[in-house]
Amino acid sequence: MKWFSAVLIALSCICLCGRSGHVKADELVVKVVEPYADMHSGPASAFPIFHAIEKGETITVLKSHTGWYKVRTSEGIEGWIAKTALAATLHLDNAEVLIAQSNFDGYQHRTWEFGVHAGQLDGVTTMSVSAAWILTDNIAAEISATQALGDFSDNRMWLVRMQHYTFPEWRLSPYFTLGAGQIRTEPSATLVQSGAESRTNDLLEVGVGARYYLQKNFVVRAEYKRLTALTERDEFEELNLWTLGLSVFF
Repeated sequence: MKWFSAVLIALSCICLCGRSGHVKADELVVKVVEPYADMHSGPASAFPIFHAIEKGETITVLKSHTGWYKVRTSEGIEGWIAKTALAATLHLDNAEVLIAQSNFDGYQHRTWEFGVHAGQLDGVTTMSVSAAWILTDNIAAEISATQALGDFSDNRMWLVRMQHYTFPEWRLSPYFTLGAGQIRTEPSATLVQSGAESRTNDLLEVGVGARYYLQKNFVVRAEYKRLTALTERDEFEELNLWTLGLSVFF
């Protein structure tokens, strides 16, 4: 358990490195030419509308996030408007506002990511699901659940990890992982009859991976994880997990 506690402390230290936030785009001042533009409290239509920007009012564009733009009105009110609303504005000199159509920009400013992965755990086929929260441009927190069905036992494990992206601005980007969790091993019926018992062990994880942005909201991920299981006899059992998966981000 000492190793387990040490990893949890390490994960906490990484989190405390700070949330740098998304990189702000150059500030752009435009004016609304439609009767009104709805301002939402967050970057999605599911967030409530709390303010209507009137025709002729000027707004400052602060940053973008997957088709939504955070803006500030001349009265200091800040909120989010859709890409279609920004496209219906003009520059102060009445020139048309040109919006870059870059899905990769949305990828770089994603907040959530969900994935499914297939792999091999020491020769046994695995299936995994994962959910990640993007903390900063370089750091993400992820939780995953994995099941491996072998001839002699079934293994189920969960892991919580921190991922560090060395070059988040690259379309093909390597990353490193550090995590901890548990593995539950259930012996087959034959082994149960011979006296084998189920067991649960703590896990430590160190891994490397690479991710490739495909298009729209999809990313391909390949990972290798070196897992260390601490047995009841205070001995270490090393496991190797290879995975390949597809993730969708928001």
